[in-house]
Amino acid sequence: MKSRLTIARRINFFVTTLATAVTVVLSCYGVVSSYRQQLNSIEAGAAWQSGEGVRHQLGFYYSDSALLQTLMRDVASHPAIERAAAYSLEGDQLAEYLAPGVDAYPLTDFSVLRGNTELLEIGRLNRRIDTSGYYDLTVPVYSDINPLEKDISRADYGDRLAAEDPVASQYLIGYYHFGINKLALFQSLRPALQQIALYGLGGLLLTLFLTYSFTRGIAASLASLADMASEISKGHLDKKFRPRGKGEIREIASMLNVILGELKKHKAKMDADSHLLRMKVDERTEQLSRQNKQLNEAVRQVTRTKNKLRQLAYYDGLTELPNRQLFTEQLDILLRMAQREGRTIALLFLDLDNFKRINDSLGHSAGDVLLREVAARLASCVRGSDLLAKYVDSEAKIGVSRLGGDEFTVVLNSIDEPKTAGVIAERLLESLQEPMHIEGHEVVVTPSVGIALAPQDADNVEDLLKLADTAMYHAKSQGRNKYSFYTSSMQSAGVGRLKLETELRKALEREELVLHYQPQICTATGKVLGAEALVRWEHPEHGLVPPIRFIPLAEEMGLIVELGAWTLEEAARQSKRLKDLGIPVPKIAVNVSALQFNPSFTKQVQAVLDSVSIPPSCIELELTEGVIMNNAKASIESLHGLKELGVSLSVDDFGTGYSSLSYLSKFPLDELKIDRSFVIEFDKSENSASLVSAIIAMGKSLNLSLVAEGVDNPEQFLFLRQQQVEIIQGYLFSKPLPSRDFEATLREAHFPRQIEEIVRQQELRKQQRVATEH
Repeated sequence: MKSRLTIARRINFFVTTLATAVTVVLSCYGVVSSYRQQLNSIEAGAAWQSGEGVRHQLGFYYSDSALLQTLMRDVASHPAIERAAAYSLEGDQLAEYLAPGVDAYPLTDFSVLRGNTELLEIGRLNRRIDTSGYYDLTVPVYSDINPLEKDISRADYGDRLAAEDPVASQYLIGYYHFGINKLALFQSLRPALQQIALYGLGGLLLTLFLTYSFTRGIAASLASLADMASEISKGHLDKKFRPRGKGEIREIASMLNVILGELKKHKAKMDADSHLLRMKVDERTEQLSRQNKQLNEAVRQVTRTKNKLRQLAYYDGLTELPNRQLFTEQLDILLRMAQREGRTIALLFLDLDNFKRINDSLGHSAGDVLLREVAARLASCVRGSDLLAKYVDSEAKIGVSRLGGDEFTVVLNSIDEPKTAGVIAERLLESLQEPMHIEGHEVVVTPSVGIALAPQDADNVEDLLKLADTAMYHAKSQGRNKYSFYTSSMQSAGVGRLKLETELRKALEREELVLHYQPQICTATGKVLGAEALVRWEHPEHGLVPPIRFIPLAEEMGLIVELGAWTLEEAARQSKRLKDLGIPVPKIAVNVSALQFNPSFTKQVQAVLDSVSIPPSCIELELTEGVIMNNAKASIESLHGLKELGVSLSVDDFGTGYSSLSYLSKFPLDELKIDRSFVIEFDKSENSASLVSAIIAMGKSLNLSLVAEGVDNPEQFLFLRQQQVEIIQGYLFSKPLPSRDFEATLREAHFPRQIEEIVRQQELRKQQRVATEH
């Protein structure tokens, strides 16, 4: 059906287009012909009337305007003539006529109207006025009487016209001018145009009807053949076709039916073969599908196993950072690439300060949580542009790695200058300044960072790592929470440190540690109210090792707990010995490290008191603000437990931490110990003195005893005594003394005389100032 419509539509469209074009051309020709005939008719009528009438000759001869106007109205009876005028031979206007309802418009000069037209010819001028088009028709008027003859009366003129020979010569007497409106002329043709359109439409419809009848028969036969071909192409071979038509079309249909029969036989055979082939293909496809699924599952298992083995082999299970193995392999490749390309690599070795204290006090699970948080912060603060630019394995990036424990590394590739590594190190330090919330505890952990450069410092992994580690320990020795670049001078210090670590482990076994005591003096009486026990290391080769060298080392090595337990027990034993010798000491103050202050510490103190058999009041425990504020709620419970044992509790280095006054009032404390830095700076400015006064006032408001340490000169002593500080401790009265010297000092009791001398000297200075002023 679609083919039939297509064929018929094409034929009908062609014939319709051709018939429409012929009709339009003929109609346009008829319109133009009618228009020209109408214009010629007006021209001929005007010429005939003006040339045959005697009245026209009289009007021009006598220049009778009224007569001429009447005559022009009769001549201009056609609706297209809007205006008429009569002119003499000289071009003077004799009369003018304007059709009713027509607006006057300017007349064209007679000379323009005639132009180059011959005198005896009819002139036609085509022009536009405003938006309207006009034909200006000028018609010559003839007379039988010579217009040059004058003084002829109307009666004589009429008689002569009657007597004139019709074949005699005629004289040109004037011109008529007719203004024909083109639009009005066209509108006057409307009946004729309607008739032309009607005839054209009728002819077109007749042509279309005949064309449709003719093409329908042809198209039906062709479309039938097209339908046959379409059905065969679609595989519809089950029926024969009997198309309409005769002659060649029927022969073609017969041939198609023969071909159709052969195709049906061939198709039946192909269908059978195809069915058998499809069965074999389906069976084989199913087998391949099962095997493919098994293969894919095996590949997935192998991939998962490979990834798991890779994860276990190359990544830290806790932090998911690259481990030491991956770090070593990738750094070795990177060093060789950098050496070949002339680039500089920086290795940052980072170790957490006092991490063992967190493990011991909060437990290993809290330590694991902290390590994961540290890893996340380090990874987030190291930008991609700071890390490796090239990798052998794109997934094996070692920007931030965990070597084990609390040790991390950061590798910076292709740095432009060494200070760039320092910028990254500062960023790492800043990333860990914000407190971490670990299992309900607020914890701040600080790192120490060592930096080594390749190839300047070393060109292989082992040496570069060792030098970065050395620089890290140097940063720790400088006060921690710092970074330090490796220098050659650190090498000997590193070797010495390693030796010191080994010897410190043996110091407790060899009983090389001793206690020194610094007396605490009453500012009013000079009486010794107590002493602070300070551990010292008497090295067999190096002599007395200062605490600043081995105390931080003991904390890093995890020996501080064992060292603190020995200090507490030794102080208790020596206090008991002094008491047995009849030299009573009110109390011995022992420092408690952060790693010692854990839930089991109260039981440890109880065990020491029981084993030594001394009154609990003989022991005072000094804890720093940072220790008790690390977990304020837990600290309150532990401090109350210690208080129930009967020992005294003191806050050491008060003023250097960030104690919350609300918590401080809840702690069962006995004493505040003003840090020596405030005592030393008191006379530097009024603000410093005011700060010390404020600390003293706060301690008194909390009903706590006050101890000022670091008192090294009389001015400090007098200031503190004036501020009513009860107890002072410092080199003004005594440095830390070995136990025998401390015992002798207690026996001599010379501190009251020393205080009296200081007060006397102050009075003398006052008298001298008064005398000088007068």
